Amino acid sequence: MMNLLTKTSLMFMLGTCGWSATAQARDLTVVGFGGSLQQAFDTAYFKPFAAARGHHLIQDSYDGGIAKQKSMVESSAITWDLVQMDENEMAAACDQGVLEVLDRKKLPNANEYVPQAIAKCGVGAFVWSEVMSYDPKKFASNPPQSWADFWNVQKYPGKRGLRKQPRMTLEIALMADGVAPPDVYKVLATRAGQDRAFRKLAEIKPQIQWWDTGAQPLEWLASGTVSMTAAYNGRVSAAQKEGRPFPIVWRNQLFSMDYWTIIKGTPNKAGAYDLLNFTMDSANEKKFVETIPYGVANRQVASMIPASLLSQLPTAPDHMQNALLLDTNFWLDHEEELVARFNKWVAQ
Repeated sequence: MMNLLTKTSLMFMLGTCGWSATAQARDLTVVGFGGSLQQAFDTAYFKPFAAARGHHLIQDSYDGGIAKQKSMVESSAITWDLVQMDENEMAAACDQGVLEVLDRKKLPNANEYVPQAIAKCGVGAFVWSEVMSYDPKKFASNPPQSWADFWNVQKYPGKRGLRKQPRMTLEIALMADGVAPPDVYKVLATRAGQDRAFRKLAEIKPQIQWWDTGAQPLEWLASGTVSMTAAYNGRVSAAQKEGRPFPIVWRNQLFSMDYWTIIKGTPNKAGAYDLLNFTMDSANEKKFVETIPYGVANRQVASMIPASLLSQLPTAPDHMQNALLLDTNFWLDHEEELVARFNKWVAQ
């Protein structure tokens, strides 16, 4: 769900509030994953925050990982402040001392959040999911409805889009092979289960087109390059708003939470907390959900939006049936070995 966004700077000069510009070594910098997601952050949080506080707010983006943050901390040359991170990378960076351990006393809205959204080194930014989508013109009469259908290239011919990484891809393969969501990680934790996932992927390997960024699968659907793809729900919704009628198949969606984190040792820690709390305000989160249909961890937001919008979120009750929560601890334990095996398999 990441694609690189050109670095931009928001320059708003109004009154000050809460933290002094003279206390900053540089402008407050917030970093996300780019694309339509960061545009939604910009609309709901970044522009309103900069206008309200009267400080320069610099935006940057990246493709994930912790190498750059780690280098900043080790060299004491920190240029990022508040950073969006995947849960597994947030946990790894926290363990390695790259992120600030958050002071709950500085998070006045924390009690509005679901407990798992308040982590040692991060606050839940939103809930996203990977779903299936397809070209409705190609499968109008009998559309695909499951990952098993995704594998049925005889009934549903055409290229398939899958993310070029083992995380989420191996889980999808096992669910396509009949493994129920509650059992996926039990199976995948064994060598036999891993072999099973790779065998299942091998069945459609010639039809797979691997994507690296969240924008690619929707571009490929629009161009007809693929007939069916795994994609992030927010990306599909953004395409729908642009007039592309790509459906979302919610069955066996894979969902997780991304987090806001503060880089360890930033001289802008007070400003980073200020922006973090701005994103945690329920009214601002409501605006975010209205801009892009990702779920949020603030419990108050669900009662603030209409049922028609709630039904578009990965956290809608109907969509959570038979959904798979990505297991961060599993990937912290197994990612290195499975990435090596996956990359070797793809290259064969």
